[in-house]
Amino acid sequence: MTSTRSTVDIRRAGDRASTRIDWLDSKHSFSFGDHYDPGNTHHGLLLVNNDDRVAPAAGFDTHPHRDMEIVTWVLRGSLVHQDSTGHSGVIYPGLAQRMSAGRGIQHSEKNDSWTLTGEQSHSEPVHFVQMWVVPDESGITPGYQQLEIDDELLRGDLVTIASGMPQHSDAAAISIRNRYAALHGARLEPGQSVELPDAPYLHLFVPRGAVVLEGAGALLEGDAVRFTASGGQRVTATEPAEILVWEMHARLGAA
Repeated sequence: MTSTRSTVDIRRAGDRASTRIDWLDSKHSFSFGDHYDPGNTHHGLLLVNNDDRVAPAAGFDTHPHRDMEIVTWVLRGSLVHQDSTGHSGVIYPGLAQRMSAGRGIQHSEKNDSWTLTGEQSHSEPVHFVQMWVVPDESGITPGYQQLEIDDELLRGDLVTIASGMPQHSDAAAISIRNRYAALHGARLEPGQSVELPDAPYLHLFVPRGAVVLEGAGALLEGDAVRFTASGGQRVTATEPAEILVWEMHARLGAA
């Protein structure tokens, strides 16, 4: 559903709710867990955009999900995924990963890659962004997909990371079960820029570095922008940066 009013809503990193315990530093762009704000539950089809740092030898123990498309994007370090369908693996920068919770799945996510690789343990935290969008059909068979994206594809251009949109069937690294949503990403060196797609709903997140958004000014690490009935603006890096952009052609409850 397209809005008739164009808006550009900047959300600063420091205004996000946070969860901090001994092994986790998590920043929440939307309501999550104990942090509930009825005016901040989603944008378009995106319900969760968590910016997480997990200490080594720690992480999220096995827990359930249902009827959610969960995309994980690692920026630094590595994250071990294990789930009740038998999938396990190490997610690292440049590896796109999606889990379809469907009618029910349990999984864990931990910073202990040496348990699978046999390598020495490390002392580095893992930094990743986890994003949830609703599927356009409930009760599907749970599933998992991951695929490495060539590093060069994420340097200086906006690349489709995950999509359920038909026009991206040959371009998306991984698929999601929503035909109205796509996730794009780019790694930018200073001076490089990309143009945002046109869509009824966009969500731009800067998980690393700093950029300038045309017509709006500087965005720093952790800042986000929610666009309605907008697009076409250029995003230019002022230092080495990474951006994640959700393109959405419907909103929650109207897909």
